[in-house]
Amino acid sequence: MTTLLQPVRRPPRSRTAPPPRRSSPQLRRRRLAEGALFWALILPNLTAIVVFGYYPTLYNFVLSFTDWDFVQPAPVVVGLDNYIELFQSGSMLMDALRNTAIFVLVAVIGTLFGGMAIGALLAQRLRFSGLVRTLAFAPHMLPGAAIGVLWLFMFDPNYGLSRWLFSMFGMESPSWTTTSDFSLWSITIAYAWQRLGFVAIIYYTAILDLPKDIYEAASLDGARGLPLFRYITLPLLSPVTFFLTVTGIIAAAQTFDIIATLTMGGPGTSSTTLPWMIYDQAFVDFNIGTSAATATVMFVLLLIVTGVQTKYASKQVHYS
Repeated sequence: MTTLLQPVRRPPRSRTAPPPRRSSPQLRRRRLAEGALFWALILPNLTAIVVFGYYPTLYNFVLSFTDWDFVQPAPVVVGLDNYIELFQSGSMLMDALRNTAIFVLVAVIGTLFGGMAIGALLAQRLRFSGLVRTLAFAPHMLPGAAIGVLWLFMFDPNYGLSRWLFSMFGMESPSWTTTSDFSLWSITIAYAWQRLGFVAIIYYTAILDLPKDIYEAASLDGARGLPLFRYITLPLLSPVTFFLTVTGIIAAAQTFDIIATLTMGGPGTSSTTLPWMIYDQAFVDFNIGTSAATATVMFVLLLIVTGVQTKYASKQVHYS
């Protein structure tokens, strides 16, 4: 007797694979058109990146193994001689590395602290805060050469603002740009002044976008003042701080125009950084191989610093 408890037999599955779907001529023409449009849009940008980005980098790397002075008809291969000369004790590269490290660290750390403080003040929406925002961001819109000329007058020990400030305390203004004790600090101050407004505006917009419910919950728990800033605001601003740190190091390490107008890398090598050394070796001493080797060293150093930042510093970033 057939009962309802008997298992239901399912029809056997077909072991034959379904026939492949054939694309229609209209679908093939559509895919070809989309592919052609994709390459038409991306090929100009890809060509520009290869020609103006990758090719000069690779050509510079090849030149770093040669000796050339723009007069010889062709570069002469010298192997690793340029790199061996660069890393000798007492070479210009050692001075340039030390100056670049001091310049980058002081400028980046100073602008981060100063920019965060100014950004927090601007976020309080005080009177004339709009005018202060404009005045703070204005130096960032000026070219570096103009910043250098402006600070050249301000650092003047006889007629500049520096003379007036030091005279208030009964002191004489130092010769900022012509003495080796102050030349590196003069370019650091000028660069930090130019970038400070940009960092402040970025922090200002980031503080305005912070979630208000977190602050309301923290205030109910009694968090105020410095603990609130230490445990709530700083972690929430960590993505912005990470972005400003990475871009700040790369931008500061490539600074050239302010150095060219203020100190020209001198006196001696007291304010010579890696970009100025690259220029000086190539267009003053006409030593193209050494200049290309210095540029390669700088490229590798920036690559390592950025990689280390991305791997370790990004772990301290809180995105939520």
